[in-house]
Amino acid sequence: MSVSADLDLLMAATREGGALALDHFKAGVTPWDKKPDDPVSEADLAVDRLLHERLQGARSDYGWLSEESVDDPRRLDCARVWVVDPIDGTRAFVARRPEFCVCAALVEQGEPVLAAVFNPATDEFFAAVRGQGATLNGRPIHASGRDDLNAARLLASKSRHFSSPAWQEAAPGASFSYRNSIAYRMVLVAAGRFETAISLTPKSDWDIAAADLIVREAGARATTATGAAFRYNQPRPVHPNVITSGPGVHGQVLDLLAEAA
Repeated sequence: MSVSADLDLLMAATREGGALALDHFKAGVTPWDKKPDDPVSEADLAVDRLLHERLQGARSDYGWLSEESVDDPRRLDCARVWVVDPIDGTRAFVARRPEFCVCAALVEQGEPVLAAVFNPATDEFFAAVRGQGATLNGRPIHASGRDDLNAARLLASKSRHFSSPAWQEAAPGASFSYRNSIAYRMVLVAAGRFETAISLTPKSDWDIAAADLIVREAGARATTATGAAFRYNQPRPVHPNVITSGPGVHGQVLDLLAEAA
């Protein structure tokens, strides 16, 4: 199947999934815990069903990996795999904060080649094709060119991530902001609105695969705290942490994290 056909399929499915998520968002949902401190709602499951029907239904020979689906190890034998998070940022979604995204990527031989991250509440549709750049609502985006952390714009999910005095010393005048969805944080860095976004807790493929490609195609970097790149569709699709930054400050951020550890 051609890249353009797969891209059209991915974009349409993600938009449809976003519209469904937005309907639930406006109506309100009642969550429950899949496991302690891991909420889910009927909206997550409904969007997952829709994406599976649209994507897997059209490409039955592709693998499937989603937060809300039982993992099928047959994906490991597939050259191409859909990697999906029906709603990234469920806590924000439940609280009716517009900080959630529908995320979908096509992974080929361990690397994302197509990606969409859609926040329907803010009408922000981020997309990327490997080697062709990244866009927001159809317009090219680029990471910040800042090369120091002075007055930088820093982003995390919780304030404790920036609690070390090292941040205050290395980034005087910095602004600290918080968003629940890791994918949303990553693509905001890709769009140049923030210099860095960090998450020091483990993330799964579905959390970051789509945003990772958008980040890289926008000229930013996404790695672990030790600088390692991500590889997807592995037997255990989990990564220790995620650090996303503009190219000029990424090394400084990694050094700060090592110092604060």
